[in-house]
Amino acid sequence: MTYHEDIIDVRPDERLDTGSLNEYLNGSLEGTLNKLKVRQFSGGAANLTYLLDYGTHEYVLRRPPLGPVAPTSHNMAREYRVLSVLYTAFPYAPRAFLFCDDNDVIGAPFFIMERKRGVVVRKKMPEIFTTIKDTPRRISEALVDRLAEFHAIDFATLGLGDLGRADGFVQRQVQGWFKRWQEAKHEELKEMDDLYAWLTENLPSATDASLIHNDYKLDNLMFSPTDPGEMIAVFDWDMCTLGDPLNDLGALLCYWSEPSDPPFFQKAAMMPKDSRFMSRQELVQRYANKSGRDLTSITFYHVLGLFRLVGIVAQIYIRFVRGQTKDKRFTEFGEMIPLIARYALALIKG
Repeated sequence: MTYHEDIIDVRPDERLDTGSLNEYLNGSLEGTLNKLKVRQFSGGAANLTYLLDYGTHEYVLRRPPLGPVAPTSHNMAREYRVLSVLYTAFPYAPRAFLFCDDNDVIGAPFFIMERKRGVVVRKKMPEIFTTIKDTPRRISEALVDRLAEFHAIDFATLGLGDLGRADGFVQRQVQGWFKRWQEAKHEELKEMDDLYAWLTENLPSATDASLIHNDYKLDNLMFSPTDPGEMIAVFDWDMCTLGDPLNDLGALLCYWSEPSDPPFFQKAAMMPKDSRFMSRQELVQRYANKSGRDLTSITFYHVLGLFRLVGIVAQIYIRFVRGQTKDKRFTEFGEMIPLIARYALALIKG
């Protein structure tokens, strides 16, 4: 069907040892005694995600990207821990069944989670949604409402009270992403030094702590094929932690696209160019109404999201430069880095 187009044959340089995997999983989950067929989800630019098809049952395998990765990034153990309990309070989180830290099985840690079925919206509006009235608006509303709902979860009752340190979270984000930038940059960029200085000097007062997703954006969400206002799933939980919930909203704003954005942002945006989606300002207002939080410092979080985005893009691009991945989608990432940094500086200046 049209909303399953992101399933492809496994890319040659990202193949798994299917025999070893099949032997490891044999009988551990329902249906795993059957013959295994492995395919790949083509979306995403970091962690690798595979469909395990046993005929009567399907599962999803998640593993880190190829090559060396930052010590605190792509943490499969963390993602498994979160997803093994979060589904009980937040049904949009896929349930995780099994974690393996034995690198001899497929060459990296991995975990197995449930398969969710629905529509992921990327650069173009899926054909299945084109005849449904007000689809962009309904998607926008669901996206914000579920984020506010997620931030209201009592994490302590899930046993996740030690998932991270909420105190000083934002300051550590600024310091940590600047360090990652320094380690991953392929060339010097004064704008990143300027952004780091501004963020350091304008740290907001601490807000209440919540679970934060840390990568909440449209193409990490799945919607019902019959109702775009009904969310089915939220994916990519490997950076989930405890911290300032406005960090999630700021990151969402930097991934969100508007028709008036600079051409490079529109080109890179993983969402359709459509004025019927909520504007960033509308997203902020709806989140404020749903959560009751004070958003007077939201510009800081938006800039922090862009600063972090530069670090993420740099980490991906340097793996491409070093030949650790051959995915041709990353060829233009080097050009994006200074453009994002300059856009963030312009946002500070209003």
